[in-house]
Amino acid sequence: MRSKFIVEPGSPYPLGATVCKGGVNFSVFSQHATNVELLIFDKNNPQKTIKTLSLNTPHHHTYHFWHALIKGLKPGNLYAFRADGPFEPSNGHRFNKNKVLIDPYSKALNYSLWQKQDAISDQDNLSSSLRSVIIDTGNYNWRGDKPLNRPIEETIIYEMHVGNFTKSPSSDIKNPGKFKGLIEKIPYLKSLGVNAVEIMPVFDFGTGDERNVWGYGTSAFFAVDSRYCISNNKEQHLNEFRDMVRALHKADIEVILDVVFGYTPEGDHNGPTYCFRGLDNSVYYHLSQDDKQYYNNYSGCGNTLNSNHPIVSKFIKDCLEYWVLEMHVDGFRFDEASLLSRDTDGNVLANPTVLWNIDLSEKLAKTKIFAEPWDAGGAYLVGKFPGYRFVEWNGKYRDEMRRFVRGDLGLAPSIAGRMTGSADLYQHTGRLPIHSLNFITAHDGFTLYDLVSYDNKHNEANGEGNRDGIDNNFSCNYGAEGDTDNQDILRFRFRQMKNFLTLLFLSKGIPMITMGDEIARTQNGNNNTYCQDSPISWFNWDNINKNKALLEFFKKIVSFRKKHRYFYDNDTFGKSDKNGWPEIAFHGCQLFSPGWDNSNSRVLSFTLKNKIHIMINMDDQGLMFEIPQIDNKQWYVAINTAEEGIGVYSDGEEIAVSDSKNIYVDNKSIIVMVAK
Repeated sequence: MRSKFIVEPGSPYPLGATVCKGGVNFSVFSQHATNVELLIFDKNNPQKTIKTLSLNTPHHHTYHFWHALIKGLKPGNLYAFRADGPFEPSNGHRFNKNKVLIDPYSKALNYSLWQKQDAISDQDNLSSSLRSVIIDTGNYNWRGDKPLNRPIEETIIYEMHVGNFTKSPSSDIKNPGKFKGLIEKIPYLKSLGVNAVEIMPVFDFGTGDERNVWGYGTSAFFAVDSRYCISNNKEQHLNEFRDMVRALHKADIEVILDVVFGYTPEGDHNGPTYCFRGLDNSVYYHLSQDDKQYYNNYSGCGNTLNSNHPIVSKFIKDCLEYWVLEMHVDGFRFDEASLLSRDTDGNVLANPTVLWNIDLSEKLAKTKIFAEPWDAGGAYLVGKFPGYRFVEWNGKYRDEMRRFVRGDLGLAPSIAGRMTGSADLYQHTGRLPIHSLNFITAHDGFTLYDLVSYDNKHNEANGEGNRDGIDNNFSCNYGAEGDTDNQDILRFRFRQMKNFLTLLFLSKGIPMITMGDEIARTQNGNNNTYCQDSPISWFNWDNINKNKALLEFFKKIVSFRKKHRYFYDNDTFGKSDKNGWPEIAFHGCQLFSPGWDNSNSRVLSFTLKNKIHIMINMDDQGLMFEIPQIDNKQWYVAINTAEEGIGVYSDGEEIAVSDSKNIYVDNKSIIVMVAK
């Protein structure tokens, strides 16, 4: 078998294992290694080494790139590297020629021999290490598919976990928990009116904590995680993902991937060595300036990738471009994105290279980019995240909306700002309402139902003594902690969920709802289900019938948003229209008296272009609200969250307002009127 291979110098670019005419080109970066070996393994027997090639010769070593072209080698074979060099932890170097290392650009991994503990010890782990897999990425017929490129302002996001969405037996599908299972449920997604799914991490994360269900902690950034695939063929894994993307695109739904570039499962100084640490630790990770054997843990997960080093920055940009060009992804959400703003010493940069490279990449120019603008090291960049295009997860929107609906006092001025695009955060830098991603809930925290059903988190099932998860959720149980048979409490919770959804979808910015909130999915008060591959975190499809009224409310409030351009207008935070009407006029219970200085206020109302009038009463008692006078038209109630039924009226079925001067708004409720 060895005689079939012809070794040529190859090229330093592109990095990774690239299938080309007659063979495969390999290239890997290491600045401080003294030698790099390329190992080739039999595709049917990962234990069998069929080629070992030292790259420590001038024609295989260009600057700090180690490369070779092996002719006669085909897709499906396995490969890995060994890197030799100084083992000087205090200087940041952890080279160990006993460790077999995967390619950072791996398109797939073989886990058949993997023993994590052996990657931690100093012993040779050839017999128990990971293998990278050679994949021909061009072997797929897209049938004309391409990213949808929907205008960002029209985006309505449904955040979801591929496995948890369909794993429940109640899903009643052929492929539960898989990409193919998600395809089976596309008609449901389409019926909701959402037009983008934000999928929690699906890059390979098999080297991390075995309890990790969510996928935060990536092992191979160019590879699809096999747990969501049906086939045992690694190349087919990419195609199963592509099948899902193509099917969602056919339904006019964009695909946004949640990506984790801030850290890896190699962990701290006691963690395993299987990739970056062994290839060039001092290049790829943030290290303590006091003692470089230790890692700066800005992520809270043991280490932090040195993302603004030129090579790491290139790696991240290459990866994103791969997922757009080869996998047709429409956008990315960056977990703990503030990690990507830190320089090589850990300081937060005003203009970090990697973020501007992403923002200004021509290949990513039409790709949507979303940032979680904080990290565990204290960098909180809401309202000031670098770049022109990044849409920020607006944590201030989430927290203030939760507090306001709960009944906290004096928040009316803040809520007015949040609902009209958070000008206080974005306008001073020349940005627009579409830079705010508005959300009430996310995968991390309470579900919408639990937000109105629990005063406290209940994470006992996680086995950590209820110490994990955040303590301050700005939630309220309204009289009973969790499940109850009290119909008054259940009706009130239903009203509060409708209030949250109304505020979310009638706010300027990009709205995001979390999987199952539309049918009152509960996690039994668990606000940190990262380790729950169980009914606690699964979507219960029986709730579609059980909570049909909330589901119908959700569909209609989404439809109402789409009908009224103001809510997704990408123009300004507020102006006058061509007839001179102010775009937004704020009020309280009395017209033009919003009471910004009233520290006891729980009410807000506002008029939009004299066409829509919104009255929000989060007080404990019902109140009378003055309503604007309009010429030659009448006000009609389009939404009333106090209604025990759905409370959103279709076009032509709105209820005429009989009193032209005042209207009663029940406690903890919202009325929306339209002029006709």
